[in-house]
Amino acid sequence: MAETKPWYLSRTIWASIVTVVSGMGGLFGLPVEDIDRQALTDTLLQAVIAVSGLFAILGRVRATSRIA
Repeated sequence: MAETKPWYLSRTIWASIVTVVSGMGGLFGLPVEDIDRQALTDTLLQAVIAVSGLFAILGRVRATSRIA
């Protein structure tokens, strides 16, 4: 595995975040048994990808230097 990627594009990281948050939700009395964790992970990952794409576009638009 030679390729690298940012942490926020890792399915493992997002699945872990969903697991931790749902576990904490259970501690606070929220009903989390019926949540489809795989679907939630996929949805969160898609949202992160969309937001990071928007930041990339806005960063390029607001840049003051040219790309070489």
